[in-house]
Amino acid sequence: MKVELEIECTPEEARAFFGLPNIAPMQDRMMKEMEDRILENIRNLDPETLVNTWMPMTINSWNEMQKMFWSQMGQSMPNMPGMPGFGTPPDDAKAKKPAKDK
Repeated sequence: MKVELEIECTPEEARAFFGLPNIAPMQDRMMKEMEDRILENIRNLDPETLVNTWMPMTINSWNEMQKMFWSQMGQSMPNMPGMPGFGTPPDDAKAKKPAKDK
């Protein structure tokens, strides 16, 4: 025997029928509180703090990371004027320099 029962009701009516609590007011309060907190945090972030939050690495760390990439490629870093630590020849290149005649 097969019985099919179709009931038309709203979600609120179904919750009340099954005895579930109405939590819509609590959800509204929680969403409002979350929205207020997010907006307050956004207002308090100045551009410098925002960049430091997203990119915590210092310039030295970036230089070290770039040196590591260049060493993994088996090449010396290109000469970049004004950037400390860039363009220094590898140790074997220093040894190959001819001695100056006096």
